[in-house]
Amino acid sequence: MTEPVIAVDGIAVHYGDAAAIEGFSLDVEEGSLVALVGPSGCGKTTALRAIAGFERPATGTIRIRGTIVSDGNTMTAPEHRNVGMVFQEYALFPHISVAENVGYGVRGSDRVSRVQEVLELVGLENHGDRFPHELSGGEQQRVALARALAPEPDVVLLDEPFSNLDAPQRERMRRELRKILKAARVTAVFVTHDQAEALAIADIIAVMRDGRIRQVGTPDDVYTAPVSPWVAKFLGDAVLFNGTAANGSVATALGPVPTALPDGTEARVMIRPEWIVPTASDDGTGLVVDREFYGHDQRVEIELNEGELVEALVPTRKAIHVGDRVDIELADSIVYEA
Repeated sequence: MTEPVIAVDGIAVHYGDAAAIEGFSLDVEEGSLVALVGPSGCGKTTALRAIAGFERPATGTIRIRGTIVSDGNTMTAPEHRNVGMVFQEYALFPHISVAENVGYGVRGSDRVSRVQEVLELVGLENHGDRFPHELSGGEQQRVALARALAPEPDVVLLDEPFSNLDAPQRERMRRELRKILKAARVTAVFVTHDQAEALAIADIIAVMRDGRIRQVGTPDDVYTAPVSPWVAKFLGDAVLFNGTAANGSVATALGPVPTALPDGTEARVMIRPEWIVPTASDDGTGLVVDREFYGHDQRVEIELNEGELVEALVPTRKAIHVGDRVDIELADSIVYEA
């Protein structure tokens, strides 16, 4: 089995008496794009900084390409870890050109050709003579990425790489970032608090809370099979019901949901809005009381006969309007032990 490019085993970082991360373990495979995602203060940036060498873990081990760079005895300096870093604020040198910024960490006779190569990779081959203040935010981010890639690092680490961009730029740049990293065949870890961003571009997502990883998996896995109601709610919209297992199901306002939990077990049922399938019916069990039209789909709010409100996400081609009565089927559900 191939050894991971990054192997983090049980590290902890403390600030005074407070643990920023505790028992943090993560393997990053060759060529993968891994997202650390979680709410503010969960420790994701601290974990990234520990991998980079800017934080010294109190416990645990970090290996990069099989070499220990941090443990109880070793603390390799950041500049000796062969890691490229893209900071949240880009950290470009304002007084030197784009080409000089990109070539700052490159040594050797092929420096000029390497700088041109990575500028072409990020689509800035004609911007080498410009200065950072002459570039847009998206272009500055590409320069920061090119500078990180230029020395051909084992891994690139990115801290909230899109936070300084406006919404249209952010959406465009996250697509371009994935293409650039894949074209460079580089292994990368990036930090974000934006769930949609992580789901859209990562190969693997590590969901963090309170200094620990709560789930690691592909975007499909963590979204469709979250390990807890908290992960489910963090990664997307979720309808939650409390109930008790009885005769192979849990009763909810949307009807019985099958479960393998033993009878009498307190349970929480999680249903994604897109798993709720309403169909217009004159004597339906729900009433559509609100609707938001997005073009590609629509969100409808349904008042159930018991008075409870639920939201469903349905295709726009489905004729559902405010005032319609609907029957509801469930395409899927997940039951957790409470």
